[in-house]
Amino acid sequence: MLTSPRHQLIDLIEQGHIPPERIEQALSAGGIRPDGRRWLRFIDHLLLWLGGMALSCSLVFFIAYNWRDMGQFLKFGLVEVLVVLAVLGYCLLLHRHRVAANVALLMASISLGVLLALYGQTYQTGADPWQLFFTWALLMLPWAALGRFPALWVLWLALLNLSLVLYHQTFHGLFGILFSSDRALLWLLFALNSLGLALWEGLLGRLDWLNERWAVRLLATASGATITWLLVEAIFDERATDAPTWLGWLAWLAIFYLVYRKLRLDLFMLAGMALSVIIVVTCLLSKILFDADLEAGAFLFIAIAIIVMGTGAARWLRDVHREELS
Repeated sequence: MLTSPRHQLIDLIEQGHIPPERIEQALSAGGIRPDGRRWLRFIDHLLLWLGGMALSCSLVFFIAYNWRDMGQFLKFGLVEVLVVLAVLGYCLLLHRHRVAANVALLMASISLGVLLALYGQTYQTGADPWQLFFTWALLMLPWAALGRFPALWVLWLALLNLSLVLYHQTFHGLFGILFSSDRALLWLLFALNSLGLALWEGLLGRLDWLNERWAVRLLATASGATITWLLVEAIFDERATDAPTWLGWLAWLAIFYLVYRKLRLDLFMLAGMALSVIIVVTCLLSKILFDADLEAGAFLFIAIAIIVMGTGAARWLRDVHREELS
């Protein structure tokens, strides 16, 4: 596995190959510490992203504040002009400034949702909220496919998650029959985010633009949070079914360990696994101790257990990191 120059330099320092008085020189030579040009580039990109998002959000607040004083054509015209300008900006900047083009496409996608919300609010179509977000995701899918931009796909998956939650709140299940409980909704969210994570990781070697670890880790966080919450609910809720949840959680742990420990090392994923284990074990201890009416020493024992598990997880992650660098 290839490691970053920063990790390689840390490994050399820990092994004593670089003396303390030469560390600053090594940092400068390896390009680890950003220079003035890199800081200017970072600030330029940060201001560009913040400006694009602020412009898209300001349109929403401007129309909402002047709702009574603006006609329908003016409201729709402002949003549509922003969408058109953003798309034109993407086309013009695509081969000149990739970051600015991506900002423009993200602005167009956000403005598309504003346009759909404005249409529903103006004409009172009576559509359910889930239809707005699902239609938004459906219409922006071609842009996400053509843009090859990870942030757009994360936004698209977020819209699908939100659509699923709102659909469940409206109909309490699929066609009013299937997946009628809140636990079933969590299972659907877990399946959706896990599928998205698996596809993203599977296409990572084939599509270079998917090589954004923050997006993968965000999907992994959503997947791990839902399955952990399902298990915590199963522990404390006697009406919940334990066996499928335990099997699903153990399978999730096994797959994550195999992929992110053996195949593709990722300490963030391993840390998320460790956190999930700590949460589940803590809930089990709480359930056992408080059911046994041991409230006097339960809090102390649980606190000690959390400290021990946290320390053990930190040492394990450190050993894994050192093992991969050696």
